[in-house]
Amino acid sequence: MEGHQEFPAYPPPGRRIYCNRTLNLRAVRAIGFDMDYTLVHYRVEPWERRAYEHLKVKLSDLGVPTADLEFDPDLVTRGLIIDTELGNLVKANRFGYVTRACHGTAPLEFERQREIYGRTLVYLSEERYVFLNTLFSLSEACMYAQLVDRLDERGMPGALGYADLYRQVRKGIDEAHVEGELKADIAADPDRYVERDPEMALALLDQREAGKKLLLITNSDWAYTSRMMAHALDASLPKGVGWRDLFEIVILSARKPDFFTQQMPLFEVATEDGLLRPCPGGIRKPGIYVGGDAAQVEEYLGVSGEEVLYVGDHIFVDVHVSKAVMRWRTALILRELEAELAALEGFRPQQSDLARMMEEKIRLEFAFSQARLQLQRRQAGYGPQPSISSQKLRDTMAELRARLVALDERIAPIAKQSGEILNRRWGLLLRAGNDKSHLARQVERYADIYTSRVSNFLFETPFVYLRAPRGSLPHDDSQVLA
Repeated sequence: MEGHQEFPAYPPPGRRIYCNRTLNLRAVRAIGFDMDYTLVHYRVEPWERRAYEHLKVKLSDLGVPTADLEFDPDLVTRGLIIDTELGNLVKANRFGYVTRACHGTAPLEFERQREIYGRTLVYLSEERYVFLNTLFSLSEACMYAQLVDRLDERGMPGALGYADLYRQVRKGIDEAHVEGELKADIAADPDRYVERDPEMALALLDQREAGKKLLLITNSDWAYTSRMMAHALDASLPKGVGWRDLFEIVILSARKPDFFTQQMPLFEVATEDGLLRPCPGGIRKPGIYVGGDAAQVEEYLGVSGEEVLYVGDHIFVDVHVSKAVMRWRTALILRELEAELAALEGFRPQQSDLARMMEEKIRLEFAFSQARLQLQRRQAGYGPQPSISSQKLRDTMAELRARLVALDERIAPIAKQSGEILNRRWGLLLRAGNDKSHLARQVERYADIYTSRVSNFLFETPFVYLRAPRGSLPHDDSQVLA
């Protein structure tokens, strides 16, 4: 194709957009964006470490001994589940079976894990379970795990058990967010806590110039939003264009998920210092608003349902509720996807070796089982009788067993490495052993598309037709052993 050399190269896996349900972006008339960890990506470790320090102060004020505790960024990952009844952190697969678990910070041995969860399926609807579905959850989960250890060792003031302990931790982190001290720290030093993406501004400009109405819908207030958005975008925009020029509507203090489910009063930000003006008639012009609800946004834009795409990082607040209630199309920002795919690419040679050895193991186990069955029939005198002697069958079984033992010795270290990709304790974000993780199940169920960052829309353009791949079933691989 003449001139195709001028087109960008197809992006690497970590920068692609992945599709669960076919999405024609040409049919989307409005795109809404969350802010935190969506348009503004925080440096996770510094941000969560700062949140952890604020949480320490809140808990210390309640008499909880936290002074000597330190944030451990490798202790927890997004997608884990806190079992507040037992004081455990667990990783579950898509069916709710627990595949890994820790009590506090201590990993549970397999037999102990099976004893506790062998007959238990994790259902997030049960009050005992707390799903870590956003990066903002890491600091509280780390603190909770460490305090479970402390509770077991010597008790805890005001905590009658693991569930009470979690309520204390949750209250502390909520207060740190609501009182504004944490965000004041972030806003005072954004270079330390925010990772700029210089490509994002162009991606948003492409969408706007293609006729999409862009919306910013965030739970943050005006002062914080203005500071963070300016830091993230203004330096990458054309001269004379600021971040506010990109968005038809900015909704602040949206109180998601209530924004999608309830009718809320609406106010317009009338001055730069945040003076509010009531809007009893709803949205009537482009601008910056506080409160309101999704139905008012649809009415103003003259769009509904699948004509709106909402992009956010929180599976429940941003993706699940907007789809379930408003039937908006949904995009999940999963920043860890880049590191996960890079790690998988680095492990590709070992994974190929592992797959080849597992195929060999399946063949050997099949042969061993057939020999065992033939021996059983000969000894019991029923069914078709084998043409070889019982001793020959035993010799064959012994040879196959020896080959399987030797093969298992080769498989074991690679399988162990496979389970420690990205995080030695929990492994891959979207995998639980050979199955999909519970997080992957949530992504698959609620996100029409998912990607690592908003700027990845640069590669797919505002006119892309994203097609979901053909769904796979276990029998699709039936030709592997043919």
